[in-house]
Amino acid sequence: MSDLIQYFREKQLKQSSEQLMKGRCPYCSMQCSMELIEEHIIKRKRFKVKPNKQDPTSEGRLCIKGLQAHQHAINSERVKYPLFKIDGEWVRISWELAIEMIAEQFSQMQSEYGKDSIGVYGGGSLTNEEAYLLGKFARVGLQTKYIDYNGRFCMSAAASAANATFGIDRGMTMQLTEIADAKCIILAGTNIAECQPTIMPYFRKAKKNGAFIIAIDPRETATTKFADLHIKVKPGTDANLAVGLLKVLVDENYCDETFISERTKGFDQVIDELNGLSLSEIAKQCDIPKSEILEAARIYGKAETGMVFTARGVEQHANGYQTVRHFLNLVLATGKIGKHACGYGAITGQGNGQGGREHGQKADQLPGYRSIEIEADRKYIADVWGIEEAELPRKGVSAYELIEKIDQEEIKALFLMGSNPVVSSPNAIFVEKALEKLDFLVVVDMFVSETARMADLILPTTSYLEDEGTMTNLEGRVVFRHAERKAPKEVKHDWEILCEIGKALGKEEYFSYENAEDIFTELRKASKGGTADYYGITYERVKDGGVFWPCPEEDHPGTLQLFEKNFHTKDGFASFNLSNDLIRSEKASKKFPLVLTTGRLMEHYLTGVQTRRSQELVERSKEPYVEIHPETAEQYNIEDDVMVRIESKRGSVIVKSKVTNRIRKDTLFAPFHWGDTQCINRVTNPALDPVCRMPEFKMSAVNISPIQLSKEKVEKQSVVI
Repeated sequence: MSDLIQYFREKQLKQSSEQLMKGRCPYCSMQCSMELIEEHIIKRKRFKVKPNKQDPTSEGRLCIKGLQAHQHAINSERVKYPLFKIDGEWVRISWELAIEMIAEQFSQMQSEYGKDSIGVYGGGSLTNEEAYLLGKFARVGLQTKYIDYNGRFCMSAAASAANATFGIDRGMTMQLTEIADAKCIILAGTNIAECQPTIMPYFRKAKKNGAFIIAIDPRETATTKFADLHIKVKPGTDANLAVGLLKVLVDENYCDETFISERTKGFDQVIDELNGLSLSEIAKQCDIPKSEILEAARIYGKAETGMVFTARGVEQHANGYQTVRHFLNLVLATGKIGKHACGYGAITGQGNGQGGREHGQKADQLPGYRSIEIEADRKYIADVWGIEEAELPRKGVSAYELIEKIDQEEIKALFLMGSNPVVSSPNAIFVEKALEKLDFLVVVDMFVSETARMADLILPTTSYLEDEGTMTNLEGRVVFRHAERKAPKEVKHDWEILCEIGKALGKEEYFSYENAEDIFTELRKASKGGTADYYGITYERVKDGGVFWPCPEEDHPGTLQLFEKNFHTKDGFASFNLSNDLIRSEKASKKFPLVLTTGRLMEHYLTGVQTRRSQELVERSKEPYVEIHPETAEQYNIEDDVMVRIESKRGSVIVKSKVTNRIRKDTLFAPFHWGDTQCINRVTNPALDPVCRMPEFKMSAVNISPIQLSKEKVEKQSVVI
């Protein structure tokens, strides 16, 4: 018997194999690295995930999303070959036919309606190489001015504010490791404990070292529970709060006068603005105790070292740019920047939200964070690309405005890569109706997303396990993403798809790359001398822990700490800015008496196209909900865990109720990871910030009503009957 057992064991081992693959989590901007072990035991597959303990950013951590990320990559719903819609049904076609169709349709439309009749819509999860190439494809392959990306909804407020204040936009001005030594940390509108859990140990170290942590949020979250002071600000008044904090710093002499005089400008105008303001009135506007403003400002002002972090909670407003600038005033006034354990950080949301906005996906931008409207920048990039400067289009419009151009039928066809605007855009019902007007919609995706369902043609693309390239994390560290898993047979990389279409359009000389590194080599040259200078970064260097940009030469170590001596403005000075003319695009009214704010859950990412296809994550978080305060719920006759309708002047959405005292009485909160009738963006406000064109996601006037009685009420009514 023992010989028989041994025989079968040996046979099983011969039929078993194991593949070890390096990779990076495709989700948030921490870009945690890992090893995925794929075991083949006879005809079964089993996966194990191990975090990379040598990762300098994650320090060997993975969150629940990263541990389960591979599940969507192996999901049976993946699109594995081009799909063309005929009479409402998807039909498999060859790549040759798909590329030929795109070239023919785009050429015909541009011939009839002009170059700008084609729009391009990108995403913040593309690699640096693919983000760069998508921008080149739009401007050289199609010669259209209409390109933007979903990062407009993520980082535009913080990016524009940092550029205006410091002259450069890098997510963090310092390294994550410095957080441990900060003595006061302000977290404004960020729920990092649930959105980016692997960053939390840095803040735990700081707290253990005596840091005082201030969280600003209308909700109670895992992050606010961790904080020493939670300021439960009224939605839409974050800028007012920042002004109040600055007023205390000035009035009580917590400012660094030497730093202000030697390294900044515009402070005198700020003083003039502050003199006429009342702290009591500011507290009333924010609906918080005046004592909380005083406590927060005094602790931050007294602290030897300190940091300010902002995220979507304060940025996704029609005054998001100005709000972030108000928080940056605190950093400048106290001189807490350009030195160890001090600085500002914008908590980047998407996996490559930082790199994605640096190399040409934005409507007004060229690679290296150059401007498409500055002649010298245009000339430099035209030379790199081998075209005449006059052939480069001028700037287009922001992501939501691009949808408006489709609605106005100025854009006839759309090429969409790595995004799902039917779910991610504000005023989503309008967006869906606009896309229905397109003559031709091409979507490049791994799955048939809510937007891909509307497409004429879907092109299958590779997953994070299959598509190598570089990413830029929230620190500004450029890292390498290994991709060692073989892609499904008919699935192509994003960059390969762009090259094939470019060639079919007769632009082969501009799109002849053999691999991702070839594209990165050109990106380096295109970024040289620009604000986001990657020239000194090579594949060899990024494979060894990554390199911080700016990095102008190969022997440059990378810039770990920004602004040690000068800011990146033309004169080297940072700029204060204070405006009380804050846009209030939508206020609660009799018809819509509540304010809706939106956000993420730990288990899901963006519109859920990937995470809703990971079984483990879906089991943990199956459906959306709306948080409502118990007193508000009673007022509107809403019980816990029943279906409710949330309505704004733009439309309605149906979700389950979640009665909790973690939310303000005048505020509702709902996550945005689901589509169709459960898409919360059906009701959100599309009002745009005048500077950065960020929509007002976090401030929508709504009402709420029950549409389903609880079981107890149904039973009581049945007894009465």
